[in-house]
Amino acid sequence: MVSFENDYSTGAHPEVLKRLCETNLKAAKGYGADEFSESAKKKIISALGTDDAEVWFLTGGTQTNAVVISTLLSDEEGVLSATTGHINAHESGAVEYTGHKVLTLPQKGGKISATELEAFLTGFYADETREHTVFPGMVYISHPTEYGTLYAKSELEDISSVCHRYGMKLFLDGARLGYALASPDTDVTMKDIATLCDVFYIGGTKVGALCGEAVVFMRGCCPKHFLSSVKKRGALLAKGRLLGVQFDALFSDGLYLSIGRHALITAEKMKAIFAERGIRPFIDSPTNQQFFILENERLDRLKEKVAFSVLEPFDETRTVVRFVTSWSTTENDLTELAAALDE
Repeated sequence: MVSFENDYSTGAHPEVLKRLCETNLKAAKGYGADEFSESAKKKIISALGTDDAEVWFLTGGTQTNAVVISTLLSDEEGVLSATTGHINAHESGAVEYTGHKVLTLPQKGGKISATELEAFLTGFYADETREHTVFPGMVYISHPTEYGTLYAKSELEDISSVCHRYGMKLFLDGARLGYALASPDTDVTMKDIATLCDVFYIGGTKVGALCGEAVVFMRGCCPKHFLSSVKKRGALLAKGRLLGVQFDALFSDGLYLSIGRHALITAEKMKAIFAERGIRPFIDSPTNQQFFILENERLDRLKEKVAFSVLEPFDETRTVVRFVTSWSTTENDLTELAAALDE
């Protein structure tokens, strides 16, 4: 069965595996203090174009979101997110489990707007009973969003401006950042993100690594004793080299963006396959996640040959589905998909 279910169903990019094998027998310090992690951090900081950054490696997106949010917020604070945001919709209450509420904002195409954010904050601080409620202490966004959409630079600038005017940190979830940066439709660069966000992470798990995310704290906002906080939350990997080696490979010779570009090229070809068969997109996504509206009868037949995600009913006879490409998507995969759609 051909799979378009997600961008982490296969293992690691061959160059990442090669680097892991090459370094396998070399002894290294534990808990991320190894030479491979240090090399990867230097490469990432160089890509940001600033020395005013601190990089840490964690194993996965949920751990990263929960650790970063819980260590940066005070006891009385919560985090603002789109209703469709990953921390609100798909992380089993991981943030709430740390004692911090997720406060939701309206979304359009997975994105929040500076206008909606400003309205929420204006209303909150106008409420004379606010001491009895959860204070907004941080804004969480993802780029790309859950719908594969992208923020424009001007949108990020506006959101960042509101955050800083209210003394809140802006946190960007970059689980699929490689696909955002590689998109020809974007005007946002890694340097822009470093300038406009206080903390963000560069996703590895969904962009060619076996596992791992690189968290970047900007301008001295890394919490004190962060290593201790990570360990206390059960998210510290003894063999930290596993993450360092992979990111050292991903940030060598342009591999990270190359992986992103390959996934986007195959996603565009996939969109054409659906369009040729008159199948409507649910939303216009410029990245590797593609959403379509399938008739239920066709959906049932397709599931026998192709793995994909079923999201939600569109109406009584149709359903919204998601297809995702990655570094491992091949021309043969696309050919099999087209044949399955034609049955």
